[in-house]
Amino acid sequence: MREADATDPGRTAEPSLWSAWRRHPVVRGVLLRFVPLYRRFSLRLLGIRLSRAETGLLGELLAARHLQEKGRRILRRNHRGPNRGEVDIVARHGDVLTFVEVKTRTSAAFGRPADAVTADKQRLIQRGALDWLRLLGNPRIAIRFDIAEVLLVDGEVPRVNLIENAFTLPDSSMAGR
Repeated sequence: MREADATDPGRTAEPSLWSAWRRHPVVRGVLLRFVPLYRRFSLRLLGIRLSRAETGLLGELLAARHLQEKGRRILRRNHRGPNRGEVDIVARHGDVLTFVEVKTRTSAAFGRPADAVTADKQRLIQRGALDWLRLLGNPRIAIRFDIAEVLLVDGEVPRVNLIENAFTLPDSSMAGR
């Protein structure tokens, strides 16, 4: 027999199956994939506020959908290279290979999301891009670094702003290519 919660005599102290189910990370991750791109957004999923990780995942999903609608072919998401490089989205845009960094914010109070792509973050993305190119055998192909800004304000339609050619590789890193 379960013990009753002191605050509400009708409720039990143990979480219900529904409560456990709606908090399960796999369930929440799957449901995030179905958040519409052109509808008002809520910072809650199944009545529970989105975590920072879930907000970031949702931003990447929305950015990937936006890129596909703009004619890009997504090759990989969340590429982690052996030299500690990372790229959020690797996509093909015509004859150009693009490496896209996604920055998601729930408010514009602290500036644009792209402002968070510092020089250190750019180096991390560049390392990931060079790792990707090494996996391909260092082809002679045009590359570009883009930033996708995703703004998720509660009660508004999500906004995705793409900044093409946001930064470039330093000349010294092209020596081995």
